[in-house]
Amino acid sequence: MSHPVSILVIGGGASGLMAAIFAAREGAQVTLLEHEQSFGKKLLATGNGRCNLTNVQIHPDSYRGTHPEFALDVIRHFDNRQTISFFSKLGIYTKNQEGRLYPHSQQASSVRDVLQMEARYRKVKMKTCENVREVRYEKGQFHVKTDGWTYHSDRVILCTGSPASNIAGADDSGYALARMLGHRIVKPLPALVPLRCEGNWFSSWAGVRVDGQVTLLVNEKPMVSESGELQMTKYGVSGIPIFQISRYAVRALEAGARTELEIDFLPEFENKTLASFLNMRKEQCPYKSDKELLCGLFPDRLIPILLKAGYPESLKHLRLVVQSAHSMESAQVCCGGVDVEQVDPRTMESLICPGLYFAGEILDIDGACGGYNLQFAWSTGALAGQHAAVGGQSQLSKKRQN
Repeated sequence: MSHPVSILVIGGGASGLMAAIFAAREGAQVTLLEHEQSFGKKLLATGNGRCNLTNVQIHPDSYRGTHPEFALDVIRHFDNRQTISFFSKLGIYTKNQEGRLYPHSQQASSVRDVLQMEARYRKVKMKTCENVREVRYEKGQFHVKTDGWTYHSDRVILCTGSPASNIAGADDSGYALARMLGHRIVKPLPALVPLRCEGNWFSSWAGVRVDGQVTLLVNEKPMVSESGELQMTKYGVSGIPIFQISRYAVRALEAGARTELEIDFLPEFENKTLASFLNMRKEQCPYKSDKELLCGLFPDRLIPILLKAGYPESLKHLRLVVQSAHSMESAQVCCGGVDVEQVDPRTMESLICPGLYFAGEILDIDGACGGYNLQFAWSTGALAGQHAAVGGQSQLSKKRQN
């Protein structure tokens, strides 16, 4: 009688819990190692504590990385519909908010709790306060050394996340483990993060919120644009549009390129139509100064800045030089990680170390805001868990999820 496959899952976050569950469902003996005192700490902070589980729309530009197509290859094998079905069977009723799906409870803890319930039901051995120091592969087995023990297993799934976030437990320990087994690491940098700009006058607009479009310029060339609510800060600018372009800005700064933001406060107007619009306002109220003409268009504290920056061009072309991104602790995710060229997107198995699998944020893939990073965690975790348990032979799409 053959013995069940033994699997060590290192990292008890979103992807680690998912991997452990899917491996256990296939009959594997699973041990889940987490270096913090509890599981899913970072998961509790997602979606401002509400947990944006996934998104009803997955687009080609939803994911970034050195090889962003890897993410879509992964999600084709376990997509957002399968994610919704999986959580529905665990008891999570989802609520759709402009395409972003949240648990109806509006509590991230609900998601973490049902994952833990399922893992325990599947007899996953869940161990906390286990700091993994070394992973070796010798004589057909993995040997995983922690501070107080050495575990042995047939397969290992690395789900250690990244150093992004100020939540306890977020670190870069997984990269060292991947390197021990021969994997390349793309330098991790903060992503989905505010940007710090050059200048000492930002305190005058701090707290202002305004809709607009922001374009990232790298060496004077437009690279990417995003629209939405911009949040003016004492160090520059923030908000979801800034988060979305931040990974490109960070990479440009790392390469030593001149990196700027160009803000268009009236993207609904072309240059010519804006000129006509401003002339009309002046004709209607010839007694008004330029400052008074902008009353009703922009928040009071923004107007003096627009006038000083070269009105009226500043309404559509306000330039800010990006000095740096905020620290990794301020980032929601990081860009960089294990090079996905060395990972099979169908199974998440290493292409250079058989029996080693990866899932989640440890990989060189980062998603846009909107549930895309968690979807990648669910997809990679499900694929890694199942294929680690069955040796990569079955097809996930043909399996019934109990």
